[in-house]
Amino acid sequence: MSESVHTVTTLPTERRSGLPFDPPAELLDARRHGPISRCTHPGGKPGWLITGYDLVRSVLADSRFSSRKELMNVVDFELPPAPPGEFLLMDEPQHGRYRKPLVGKFTVRRMRLLTERIEQITVDCLDAMEKAGPPTDLVTAFAKPIPTIVICELLGVPYQDRGSFQEQIDTFMGGATSDEELIAAYTATQEYLAELVAAKRANPTDDVLSELTDSDLTDEELRGISLILLAAGFDTTANMLSLGTFALLQNPAQLAALRADPSLTDRAVEELLRYLSVAKTFMRTALEDVELGGQTIKAGTTVVLSYNTANRDPERFADPHVLDLRRQDAGGHLAFSHGIHQCLGQQLARVEMRVAFRALIDRFPTLRLAVPAEEVGLRPETADIYGVKSLPVTWDKEES
Repeated sequence: MSESVHTVTTLPTERRSGLPFDPPAELLDARRHGPISRCTHPGGKPGWLITGYDLVRSVLADSRFSSRKELMNVVDFELPPAPPGEFLLMDEPQHGRYRKPLVGKFTVRRMRLLTERIEQITVDCLDAMEKAGPPTDLVTAFAKPIPTIVICELLGVPYQDRGSFQEQIDTFMGGATSDEELIAAYTATQEYLAELVAAKRANPTDDVLSELTDSDLTDEELRGISLILLAAGFDTTANMLSLGTFALLQNPAQLAALRADPSLTDRAVEELLRYLSVAKTFMRTALEDVELGGQTIKAGTTVVLSYNTANRDPERFADPHVLDLRRQDAGGHLAFSHGIHQCLGQQLARVEMRVAFRALIDRFPTLRLAVPAEEVGLRPETADIYGVKSLPVTWDKEES
């Protein structure tokens, strides 16, 4: 094995002050040294960090690397298997058994049929913002409510329960909480979903969860599937909307181009997905010895796949650190992963972002930060999904 391979300090690393949209400096430095580096996991175990686009993509498509939670060799104790239904941390055939019934629920056609409803939800949020007047926190007024309402309506979460659900998901995915608070929020969400599944079995309604009760999936499995769909459907899109707006406000020439040319909206969404990569990293464990990037990954070793550096790889994207809404090849990004675990709800997320970004910048042409950029509160690097905790914005009152 090469002695010259680059080594990264213990993960996770922190982002540089004043550069909220760039990956942590140590990860970018690792990518400059090559697409693969040694690393130390937070629990002290040695591993590998994959930062290059081609290698990340190849691992995601390689069945010799496992997603199973219990095989993740990152701490000094054995991790338990993922609970039934939580298929993101499973391999085939278990993964396919849970994913297959969902595929038809999130097709491009079905998501496009939701466009009108998403437009109305967005208008309602913007109307409320306008009525309240500036300043406001865009996270609570806009970025969170839109995906929360959409995914809750899809799965059949009653209206009166959505606020508490959003709060619990925020707690166990936001990164800035104690272990006790995280466990309490996770447990409360599991208990609520168990009640919701039972209610759907007893009285099915017109929603995805009710449709899934008409299958061979157990209540426990449905609870796990619901948790994955609710958390992923809310948290990732909410953070893309808030962090994406922050990025646009900090790139006024790009924002002006988007505002002037609605036809740029689709391409802008893909570029923001590439540029921000809010789902930063995922892990895989080698099931056998694998030669990768000139190194031997020993069986049982866990590798960290850095999506945010892969999406900034200069060998794949020209001027990768520049936000360019006219970029032709942004659609090749890995923001939604790749392979069998590619994001099931990516078409829904795209529709939400296209509608929401367009409506926001059209409604408030003078939208701007209400605080200096350095005062915007960022999620810690320990959060599953990167983003902002709050985004104070204002606009000229005569627009309201």
